[in-house]
Amino acid sequence: MTRPELSIAREFEAALAWWQAAGVDCDFADDATAWLAEATSKAAPLPGENTPSGRPAAVPAGELPAGLRALPDAPSPAPATLRRDLLGESPPQDLAAFREWWMSAQGIDTARAFPRIAPRGDAGAALMVLVPQPEEADSDHLLSGPQGRLLGNILAAMGLDESMVYVASALPCHTPMADLALLAAGGMDAVTAHHIALVRPARLIAFGTGLAPMLGSPAEHPLREINHAGGKVLVMSSETLDALMEMPRLKARFWRRWIEWSATV
Repeated sequence: MTRPELSIAREFEAALAWWQAAGVDCDFADDATAWLAEATSKAAPLPGENTPSGRPAAVPAGELPAGLRALPDAPSPAPATLRRDLLGESPPQDLAAFREWWMSAQGIDTARAFPRIAPRGDAGAALMVLVPQPEEADSDHLLSGPQGRLLGNILAAMGLDESMVYVASALPCHTPMADLALLAAGGMDAVTAHHIALVRPARLIAFGTGLAPMLGSPAEHPLREINHAGGKVLVMSSETLDALMEMPRLKARFWRRWIEWSATV
């Protein structure tokens, strides 16, 4: 039995049927092709390409070759933080003068929608408590809301009367979404350092790991002590008071840290 010869049309039809049976019914390519576009005249050589005479085409003044123009612009470097001497040439020399400066100095406002709140306590306190900022509802007393009540309970459990504690904030007013690292780099870290030196506390608890830049340390390496002209201050870092309120397990961790830390003092 002889095999019948197939025509080109039959072979083409059989090939299409095979691809359709395989589920392939479209032609794909990486580059788009204008099948119906009319032929255009040969494009002029781009700047930098060889002309028919063999010489490179001229590059118009002020323009780069096309290949270079296609490259994306390099990102401009981020502007450096402008650091300012917020304390000035005559910084406050005692806590009374510092409180007056804190409430009136120009350049330290971080949110004009909220009032400035003064720190409270006396120099030489057994413990200084530093928080990032006042509570949102504070008007004339620092930590007058839920965070303040939690702090009062913590101090009572420690056996400390509030008269023995100096309570301060790193920022003078409540500041939503505050970038503490950026503000510290702008000069607020020097203000915090001067504040601590005036208080001269025996120990300091920083409620907020974001306070590390305010204390002169990278966020990933919290300080254990601060040296200043008046001596040395031991430092314990913890989560913010509002975080302790929201997550009870953080309270337990804070208490363990306090017991271990106070035992070494």
